[in-house]
Amino acid sequence: MGKSTLLAYEGPFKDWHRVDLDDLDLLHQAERDPTSLWVGVDQVVIDEVQRAPGILHGIKREVDRDRSRKRFLLSGSANLLLMQRVSESLAGRAVYFVLLPMSLGEMKGRGHPSWFFDLFKGKAPSFSAPFPSEDPIKVMLRGFMPPLLFLEGLEAWIKWWEGYVATYIERDLRQLSQIDSLSNFRAVMEHLSLRTGQVLNQTEVARDSGVSQPTVHRYTTLLEVSHLLYRLPAFYRSRSKRLIKSPKVYWLDPALPSFLMGLHEQEALFQAREVGALFENLVFLHLQALVQLLVPRPRLYYWRTVTGREVDFVIEWGRRLVAVEVKFTESPRYDDAATLRLFLEEYPETAFCLLIHRGTEVRFLHEKILALPWEALCEEPGNDLP
Repeated sequence: MGKSTLLAYEGPFKDWHRVDLDDLDLLHQAERDPTSLWVGVDQVVIDEVQRAPGILHGIKREVDRDRSRKRFLLSGSANLLLMQRVSESLAGRAVYFVLLPMSLGEMKGRGHPSWFFDLFKGKAPSFSAPFPSEDPIKVMLRGFMPPLLFLEGLEAWIKWWEGYVATYIERDLRQLSQIDSLSNFRAVMEHLSLRTGQVLNQTEVARDSGVSQPTVHRYTTLLEVSHLLYRLPAFYRSRSKRLIKSPKVYWLDPALPSFLMGLHEQEALFQAREVGALFENLVFLHLQALVQLLVPRPRLYYWRTVTGREVDFVIEWGRRLVAVEVKFTESPRYDDAATLRLFLEEYPETAFCLLIHRGTEVRFLHEKILALPWEALCEEPGNDLP
């Protein structure tokens, strides 16, 4: 269950003419005579479009011929904007959406919290304390991909992730690029997983994985193209501080790097030195889901000085800023907000700051800094909480 299932069963797209390029005969037709795929229909879903990037020329020509009539929905397992084989631009003709894994709120049938959007106006939510937050360790092992909703237990989750990674490497990856060595690619994935939430240094990844630096660069780009990996850019609209400008690395789903690291049990994950970074990845997923709901879409960054002072996430919406620090603690302390206070000094125009933690406490650490449990990112104040 995923994007293909969504398009097949949800309106209005379930009633559109469907072309699935996983069908080898339709793929052959798309490569030889793409326009014949939509003869006599005006609303078309083309799934796995990355398998035939040349089809974009025919779509562009069709849309230009009559923009008021023809409608195409293109879905795929790769970011067309980053694929080197895509030479045809749909600029001015297309709107792009990234279908993320489900948030915890979506998994529990809740809507997105509107209070998050009020942060940009400097308005804090009024949650009661203590807030009954769910233990993040379990969900960081399970993950947030839709099929996992129907699986119970560590063994079932591990088998699903084994199949997901194998399918990605053996099928989707081969469609995107020629891979010299699948074992080398797997090694790069594993070493990148160990750097979750860290500034990306491809030379170090090459040294530790035994794969050449140019190959590490190519494999990292492939992971980004296929939406498994995200490079979070640095925020450096600074007046005085010397800042780091290299990107940090996060993953599609926190359970993926957990699996790649070999962290398959709750106690092992809880004791791992990487648990804080994986918790950041959990928050990153939920922040991504929230910023996609705003128009225009906010930009997500991190902020770090050369002396190592860091704010995990900076959200920029127009000229408005919201800063978010993540701490894997049950009891947030005043000192945990020290870097957020430094950020406020540097950027006094910042509307509000959050300190997200794994406990149940709701607490102001500054007039503009509120400590909140991570599950608040999926809740409205006043909801009937479990």
